[in-house]
This record gives sequence, structure tokens and C-alpha cells, in this order.
Amino acid sequence: MTARLDLFHPDREPEAAPGRYAPSPTGRLHLGNLRTALIAWRSARDRGARFLVRIEDIDTGRSRDEWIEVQLEELRQIGVDWDGEPVRQSERHDLYREALSKLEADGLLYECFCTRAEIREAASAPHGELPEGAYPGTCRELTEAERAGRRAAGRPPALRVRAAGARVGFDDHLCGRVEKTLDDFVVRRNDGDFAYNLAVTVDDADQGIGEVLRGADLLDTTPRQLWLYDRLGLAAPARFSHVPLMLGEDGERLAKRHGAITLEERIEAGDSPASVRRELFDSADR
Repeated sequence: MTARLDLFHPDREPEAAPGRYAPSPTGRLHLGNLRTALIAWRSARDRGARFLVRIEDIDTGRSRDEWIEVQLEELRQIGVDWDGEPVRQSERHDLYREALSKLEADGLLYECFCTRAEIREAASAPHGELPEGAYPGTCRELTEAERAGRRAAGRPPALRVRAAGARVGFDDHLCGRVEKTLDDFVVRRNDGDFAYNLAVTVDDADQGIGEVLRGADLLDTTPRQLWLYDRLGLAAPARFSHVPLMLGEDGERLAKRHGAITLEERIEAGDSPASVRRELFDSADR
């Protein structure tokens, strides 16, 4: 018997709503990143839509300003253009704080003081309908005195949403039906950085994105984002499309061990950006 869904998002036509590509400036884009950018760009242009670039630089520990222009130039070299100036998540904190305030006002946030080791240990035990490895809600019902004690001990809290047990499904344009039981996931990390799921939800709604086209490694994040769209009262993109990851000859996810995996390395090996572009399009069409 199929479990009841609390929220379901059908696949709809994005029509003329914008597409987007949203790299994190943590290094050079590898060929899989560039292929995803090309597919997203072509999908938007084929339907006459604008195409936006957003710099996802909220991870202050890993993001570096110097990689932003490097990545933008790599996109230009393979023929990806975009409309308007790229926006940066690091300049949009007010929007994320506003979203957190709404979740807090609705009683959907709580502080979590668990360390990664504690989460791994607690998540290894079975917890009813929650998936294996899910956060079991250890800090969900702490008293104010217990929270104060953890703060006094120098434990900075993350913020989690009260989503545990919600069943969310959607029709992915490429992967088909996806269903997931949510746990209480993080929306602000214990170092103060806003979490990916919160920021990307707010940004895609604010920019009016019609199709989210990204790698299949992010497929599992979409139900969490759909839950946030619903709880924040935001319009979700019409379509989600998660493209297969680019693999090496051994069938494993593309990595350094597979040789030249960046545009720079391919150019140094004698390939032109145009030939790499054709190769990436050919691999996407197979």
C-alpha cells in the first residue's frame, strides 16, 4: 500500500519563466558542471525564456571571490550567455532572514545543539517511518533550561524545521515520480551560514524560476525545498529536471582520477572550447 502524501508537485510546463544555473565558487567547473549549465541554458533558450546565473556563495568556509570570474569565463567559453548581472547569495541575507522569521512565527523552528558525531550515532538507530540516517529529533523538545545549559557550555545551535514525518512527492521531468519522508532538516547551520535548502528555495521563488534543471545528485533535496515553498507561501518552479551525472569510463562519477575533467585541462591538452561544447551536447543527447 502506498503511503499517503502530504504534499505533491506535478510536472508542469514552465512556459516563458526563466531558467537558471547556480554554481558555487569553490574551484573550477568540471565537465559535468558545464554540461548541466549547457542543458539548462538550451532548455531556457529553446522556449524563448530568460536565462539567469546565480552565484551560490553562502558557504563562507569554501566559497572564494576569485573563482567567480573564472567560472563565468568558463561559461562564456562554451557559449553560455545569460540575462542581467549574476546575483550573489551573499548579498541576499535579508531575504533568508525574512524566511526564517516566518518559519519561527509559525512555530516551525527549533535549535539543535547536536554534534555531527551525535547525529550519526542517533541516526543509526531505527526511528519509525523516518528514512535510514535521518535526524531523529533529539533536540526537538528540549526545555528552555536545557537549551540555556547547552548555550552556556559553548555549543552554538543550528536551526531545524519541524518537518519530521511529512511525505512529499513530485514528478521530475527526467527521473519520474519521487517520494520522500522528511526529517527535521537544517535551515541555518551552527556557524551562522544559511543552509542550501533555505537559500535556494527563497532565491528560485524570488527570481520567478520556471524550471530548476540541475544534477541528479540534488534530486533528494527537492522534497525538502517543496515543503519550504509550501510553508513559506512561495510559488514553486513549474518543473524540476535532474540530469544524470557525468561518469568516467569506469562508470563512476567524474573525478580527478579520470584525467582532464576541467575546461582548462582540456584546452591544455589541445582541445578547443567549441569541441568540448559539442562533446558535452553529444553526451547529453545520448
